[in-house]
Amino acid sequence: MNNFYDFDEIRNLTIGTIESVSPIEIKVLLEVDAPQNVAINTGVPTHFPKINGYVLIPNETGAIVGVINWIGIQHSNYPIRKGFKDFDLIDLPFPLRKMVITPLGVLKKKKDSTYEIQRGVYSYPSVGDNVILPTDKQLTAIVENPDGKFEIGKAPIASNAPIKVNPDKLFGRHLAILGNTGSGKSCSVAGLIRWSLAEADKVKTITQLNSRFIILDPNGEYFDAFNDLGSKKVRKFTIKLDESDSNFEQLKIPAWMWNSQEWISFSQAAPGAQRPLLLQSLLDLKRGKQLGNSNIIRVHSFLNSSRNSLLTFLGNLPTTATFPQFMGMVGIFQNISTDLDFHLSEIPVDNQPLSDAYNQLNTDYKRTLTSREWQAGRFNSFSHQDISSMITGIDSVLSHIQLGDNETSKINPDTPINFELNDLIPYLEQLAENQGGNILQFVQMLSLRMRFLFSDERLNGVVQPKEDITLVDWLNLYIGSNDAENGQITLIDLSLIPSDIIHVVVAVLSRLTFEAIQRYRKIYKKELPTTIVLEEAHTFLREFNSNTNNICLETFERIAREGRKFGLSMVLSSQRPSELSQTVLSQCNTFLLHRIVNDRDQDLVKKLVPDSLSGLLKELPILPSRKAILVGWAFPIPVLVEMRFLDKEHRPQSNDPDFWDVWTGKEKREIDWTKIANDWQGIKTTEKNIATPTIDKVDHESNKVEPKTKKDDDLPF
Repeated sequence: MNNFYDFDEIRNLTIGTIESVSPIEIKVLLEVDAPQNVAINTGVPTHFPKINGYVLIPNETGAIVGVINWIGIQHSNYPIRKGFKDFDLIDLPFPLRKMVITPLGVLKKKKDSTYEIQRGVYSYPSVGDNVILPTDKQLTAIVENPDGKFEIGKAPIASNAPIKVNPDKLFGRHLAILGNTGSGKSCSVAGLIRWSLAEADKVKTITQLNSRFIILDPNGEYFDAFNDLGSKKVRKFTIKLDESDSNFEQLKIPAWMWNSQEWISFSQAAPGAQRPLLLQSLLDLKRGKQLGNSNIIRVHSFLNSSRNSLLTFLGNLPTTATFPQFMGMVGIFQNISTDLDFHLSEIPVDNQPLSDAYNQLNTDYKRTLTSREWQAGRFNSFSHQDISSMITGIDSVLSHIQLGDNETSKINPDTPINFELNDLIPYLEQLAENQGGNILQFVQMLSLRMRFLFSDERLNGVVQPKEDITLVDWLNLYIGSNDAENGQITLIDLSLIPSDIIHVVVAVLSRLTFEAIQRYRKIYKKELPTTIVLEEAHTFLREFNSNTNNICLETFERIAREGRKFGLSMVLSSQRPSELSQTVLSQCNTFLLHRIVNDRDQDLVKKLVPDSLSGLLKELPILPSRKAILVGWAFPIPVLVEMRFLDKEHRPQSNDPDFWDVWTGKEKREIDWTKIANDWQGIKTTEKNIATPTIDKVDHESNKVEPKTKKDDDLPF
């Protein structure tokens, strides 16, 4: 028995025997003289039996650890006890205590007489084996994590033994913190970050901790939770409506950093004509910026689109086309004529073949066309040869236009290269106009939508900041560097971002972080541990069909699948796990489960953990605040945790409102709707002490007139 116990210890600590065994539950018959409520034979008084309490089943490798998930009384035949003569008793049904336990792991004894627990059971007991109570030392070893680095709480069921976790396991694989409103979920998120950094700060060998937490906060509740750490450790970003406020920095996610899918989601560009033209515009503007001469790109794109329009028209013409079938060429030719001279003057290339073809075609087209004939709709027809000569001329000019070296040719619409956002919509409309037909009409709908979104003051400062930022500066500010001036925690307040665009902003922030960490490993051959925290995850990771929401969901699903390989982990906080993406949840290896009341949410959580733990999760609907069940990779066995107390000034601003104290006046609430309305409407006001105008007052008792105040001189009467 691997000297885990001697027989005297087993005899003294035995509380029952096994009746039946299955992989997910073991049924135990308690001894008649087993402790009723308190066991005093384990070294210290211990409550027994108790739901979620622990018992041991000695075996050849040590002892199987089981958690109690059912206790009851069943009427059975009167038990025959050894050493007692009970044969004279009438064999009537006798109430026997029974319990059901779930095997969790194996407790082993080490050479130094200490204990360690291993996850999983590979050697099950047999019917009739003894079930014993763990001693206080063994109970502590069951809930004590030998790899733990920092404490997150106590285990009430194990004599308040400290629960410690290892950040490598807690944050190294994705973590989900789930629970209803008011269950302590947000405090747990803030606490895990704070406690881990505080413990790391004690043992650091460098000046500044090289840690990275990026908190995406849609409600702005974490903004004051880390104030005591100082501005050098915590950087705060939000939409600044008041430039004088220095408590945070302006959130900047320039539009040139967005990739093509984010642009499509933002603009809701249709796949027919809008989407290809939008992507072509992004590509041309980025290549032009890289070349330092956007005119070359503009001319090249203009000629390409003109050439495609001519080829499309020519391809649709039959070889024996008649006069009316060439009428569609009029609009295309007029579009080319409008801009051709201007574009060809922009670049010093040999454009003589194109100019000759254009001039000849223009002359033939207008040769006999008078104003009266134009009004009557009569004009000279085009021919196949006319169109072909124009295409040949365009090809000749294109052959002389160099778009740069191989590095420039590698640029695609997803490459984060700065360009002028104000150039995008006019350039997009120009490309559409060159295509002819009704394409411009469709693109104008797209550009109108984009203009409307960019005109929003809240969004304009984010995507088109007054003071632009380079990609290097952005990475240093938002992800962090080794510089002591850059923080360990990046707080991003998303509360003022318009609801119809917040999903795109979250997607861009997350995708940029992921790609930066991904490229870091590519260059340095090592991971850069980074954690991205998403509050109210059900808002962003809901499995919708909307393109606006899908872009955010697709980004996080990719992080969930691939992020761990590059050192990027997720911490998801949600009160509605049933609405979360199943792909994202399935990639989470550790769960901190607070109170969950909704039956759909409970059912989902039970599917995420092994069937053997279903009994432990039955306590979820009645868990009080600060109590949570820790399940998964970060801890050897599932355990009920009473989370550490978090001081009020360190908690996120998510407390329940004090209705009674406000009603009764115990807590004052000043109401100035004017101030709120002005802030809401963007009206800037300055407070002035303006006295209320008064007029002469008459003292009726003395018949004396009181003089006016100095303010009264301004009255019009």
